[in-house]
Amino acid sequence: MKNTFGQNVSFTLFGESHGEEIGVVIDGLAPGIKVDTDHIRHELSRRRPSGRISTSRSEADEFRIVSGLFCGRTTGTPLCILIPNTNTKSCDYSKLAVTPRPGHADYSAECKYHGFQDYRGGGHFSGRLTAPLVAAGAIAKTALAEKGIYIGTHINVLAGKGDRCFDNENLKKDIDLLSRSSFPVLDEHCGEEMRAEAEKAALEGDSVGGILETVVIGTPAGVGEPWFDTVESVLSHALFSIPAVKGVEFGDGFALTDMRGSEANDAFTTDGRGVFTKTNHNGGINGGITNGMPILFRLAIKPTPSIFKEQDTVNLSEMKNTKLSIEGRHDPTIVHRAAPVVDAVTALVLCDLLAGRFGTDYLK
Repeated sequence: MKNTFGQNVSFTLFGESHGEEIGVVIDGLAPGIKVDTDHIRHELSRRRPSGRISTSRSEADEFRIVSGLFCGRTTGTPLCILIPNTNTKSCDYSKLAVTPRPGHADYSAECKYHGFQDYRGGGHFSGRLTAPLVAAGAIAKTALAEKGIYIGTHINVLAGKGDRCFDNENLKKDIDLLSRSSFPVLDEHCGEEMRAEAEKAALEGDSVGGILETVVIGTPAGVGEPWFDTVESVLSHALFSIPAVKGVEFGDGFALTDMRGSEANDAFTTDGRGVFTKTNHNGGINGGITNGMPILFRLAIKPTPSIFKEQDTVNLSEMKNTKLSIEGRHDPTIVHRAAPVVDAVTALVLCDLLAGRFGTDYLK
C-alpha cells in the first residue's frame, strides 16, 4: 500500500479528510533551498474554496514544517509539513459506511481495505489531501524559479465554456497573471461565463467538469529517459493521482491524429546560439525527453461525483439495491481548485526529473 512518488526527490502523502492532521514528507531536496512560508500560504489560498461554486467547508490551512528546515532553508534531510483539519462534520457521512457514493472511491476502498478505511469525507481519497501537495509544491516551485523554470495552469474549458489560449509570445506574463488569480483564467469575461454555468449546475443539485491547460517554460533540453521514464509517462503517473483527473494529453494531443506528418512535425531553427522549434505541436518533448521548448499539456477533470440528486447505489450490509441522497458540503466543480494542485504536482515531478539528470544539488 504505497503512498510515495519519486526516485530522486520523493514525496509521501498521509492523513485523512476528517483525521486530526494531513501532511507530506519530501525527501531528496537539496540543502540550502529557500523556503518562503508566505509563498506557501499564497499557494494554499489558491486552492481554498470560495464563492458559490465551492464547498462551504473552509480550512485555515495553518501548516507547520516540523523537520528538514533550519534558518529558512532546507537542510537536505526529510522535510515534513503538517496541516490540521479543523472544520469537519463527520456525521454527514455516517450512512456512507454501507452505501457507497457513485463515482467515488467508497466501494473500491471497501474492497481494498476490507471495511477498515476511514470513510468520513472520503478519508485518504479526499481532495482535502491536495492541501499538503500544494504546500510541498510551493517549495518546489521556489526552487525551480531560481533556475528560471516557471509553471502556470488555466481553465481551458469549464462546462463547455472556453478560455483564450496561452499567448506563446508572452508566456511568462500569462503565468504571472495566473499566479495572482483566485479563478485561473486568462480572460475574465470567459471566467464569468464559466462561473455562471457552474452556479446553474449547483442550483440543480448537479456538478460540472472541464479541462485544465498547463505550460512550463525554462526547462532545459535533455531531461527525461526513453521508454519507461519519459517526461510524459512520469508526469502522467503523478497527474493521474490528482482526484478527478481522467485524461492527459501533451502538445496537440489527440488532435495530432487529424494531421499529416508534415503538419505535426516541429521544424528546427537556430539563432546562432541555440536550437528551437518553429511550432510546438509535440508539447516540448521528443522521444520522451525535453527539447527546450515549453512543456504543454491538458488534463480532463470529471464533474465532482458528490451531487445532491438522488442516485442508485447498493446497501453493502444487506446486499440490496437502494437510493442515496448525499448530504454535507460539496463543490459543484473542482476544476478551478485543481489548477494549483496541478502546478504543485508538476513542480515536484520536475524537481525529481532534474535531480535525476543533473544531480540533487542542481536545485540548490
